[in-house]
Amino acid sequence: MQFRFENKILDSDRRELWRGSELVSLEPQVFDLLLYLIQNRDRVVSKDDLIASVWGGRIVSDSTLDSRINATRKAVGDSGEEQRLIRTVARKGVRFVCAVDEATKTETSTSPKPATTSEQEVHFCTASDGVRIAYALAGSGPPLVKTANWLNHLEYDWESPVWSHLLHALAAEHRLIRYDERGNGLSDWNVNDISFEAFVRDLETVVDAAKLDRFSLLGVSQGCPVSIAYAIRNPGRVSHLVLYGGYARGWRQRGDPAEIEKADAVQTLMRHGWGQENPAFRQIFTTRFMPSGTPEQMRWFNDLQRMTTSPDNAARIRRANENIDITDLLPQVRIPTLVLHCRNDAAQPHEEGRILAAGIPGARFVTLEGHNHLILESDPCWARFLDEIMVFLKT
Repeated sequence: MQFRFENKILDSDRRELWRGSELVSLEPQVFDLLLYLIQNRDRVVSKDDLIASVWGGRIVSDSTLDSRINATRKAVGDSGEEQRLIRTVARKGVRFVCAVDEATKTETSTSPKPATTSEQEVHFCTASDGVRIAYALAGSGPPLVKTANWLNHLEYDWESPVWSHLLHALAAEHRLIRYDERGNGLSDWNVNDISFEAFVRDLETVVDAAKLDRFSLLGVSQGCPVSIAYAIRNPGRVSHLVLYGGYARGWRQRGDPAEIEKADAVQTLMRHGWGQENPAFRQIFTTRFMPSGTPEQMRWFNDLQRMTTSPDNAARIRRANENIDITDLLPQVRIPTLVLHCRNDAAQPHEEGRILAAGIPGARFVTLEGHNHLILESDPCWARFLDEIMVFLKT
């Protein structure tokens, strides 16, 4: 469905807002809020309505809500002073008051024609301890499972300028299966067990729910040790193992007192600063993950981290990752393995990738030239990164 107002088109299927021939960049949450207001333009929408529909019933501060409404107004060329399109009704809520025409999408000369991308299907499965895990399927071809890593969100990652280029490239040649680990994204947040063992069980649950017999497995960062543990526990199911930006030992297992002291300080700050509207604290992580990112990419990643999980869960997930140590498992890997790592990775040292590859019998190690922990489409090493993976998976 397309919703047309003034000189703008909101495309609900493609999740795009067009201003004339210009594509407007929108955060996923801002798009969801705008779509909800337009779909319910015949009434005043209350704060509770927005929280239930856009935030899934999670606790949201008034300042966060006001900020998202202001961002939505800005996206459609409105403001809090004008309120030409989105009007605040005192003590009641907000309403979209501009005239809207609805139309089923047709290929006309006046309709935007963005590049076609793969669609994804989101499903849920239940782990052995009752935790619901969200997983997504996209593309066709040989199955490729991407193990969850530090803070994913199936919907937001799919359209993010940080993740989308990789996910769509993989789905173009494979049946891509990925999931949100417990405690973040679309999976259950209120969980008792956030641990390395639970992360491995979640991967096992998703593989079984997707009815996969044999598949390739991709681990990124934290997803590397989880992938290795799964492959060893389930011999014969994994045909190829790809590990990027990973490690066998979390920060607390590397024996550096200064790093452990920093980790303790970060834990405290996370519980108090993670959920704030001001992204100053989360920017620490963003800068380490992609120091060469554009302002838009950094803003996306800042917001993604906050919207993907709670402050307490972020701290619990980080603590679980810091305590990982699978060095004794590395010699047990008996499948073809490709290990890639950026030489100047600011989040996980290149040396950790080398240790990972050296411990796995027959593993091929590829050093990529770059600083980003998350390889962006604009990075000089992006083409080689993708080529190495695609060639390896075909061998």
